Amino acid sequence: MLNIILLAAGQGLRMGGPNKLLLPFRGRNVLETTLSGLCAANIGPVFVVTGHQSELVAPIVAQFPVQEVFNPEYQTGMTGSIQAGVRAAQAGQGYMICLADMPMITAAAYQLLADHFLLHLAQDERAILLPRFGETKGNPVIFAAAYREDMLNHPEPEGCKGIVQANMTHVRWIDMPDNSVLRDLDTPEDYKALLAP
Repeated sequence: MLNIILLAAGQGLRMGGPNKLLLPFRGRNVLETTLSGLCAANIGPVFVVTGHQSELVAPIVAQFPVQEVFNPEYQTGMTGSIQAGVRAAQAGQGYMICLADMPMITAAAYQLLADHFLLHLAQDERAILLPRFGETKGNPVIFAAAYREDMLNHPEPEGCKGIVQANMTHVRWIDMPDNSVLRDLDTPEDYKALLAP
């Protein structure tokens, strides 16, 4: 069983105003689309970490079979939200760290990542799986459960790159069939590109 930690707590300052997770996308909003893909993948329990504008985000989260985890310190950076999700999760085989602003990733892509991770984990209990398209690293990243304490004690505010860099001998790359694992939503230009046919 993999624990899915979906980060939906950030302020999205580069978007310059509206909450990017609530922007319309393919008949839903960005967050609904991302959650639908994750839930359809049926990989394991989903923990959605909320923070910024949680009063707007939480009602959307409540429509899905997931657990909301509120991070009151969301302004300190992404790592605090990852830690809130890891603390809430049950013991399992690992943690898939997903970004809520990546609505292009399909359920099949999440399943592909999970399947490859579990194969890697069977050979290496400290497995880390990184997706890429071409030569570019994407998201989500999957960490084996062996990294739980490392993640909970990680000092860098903006994610767990340092853990990956310190454990490169355990990293397995998976080449993805499309660029959806690269397409997050940080700026108005990113949003326009997502909406383009």
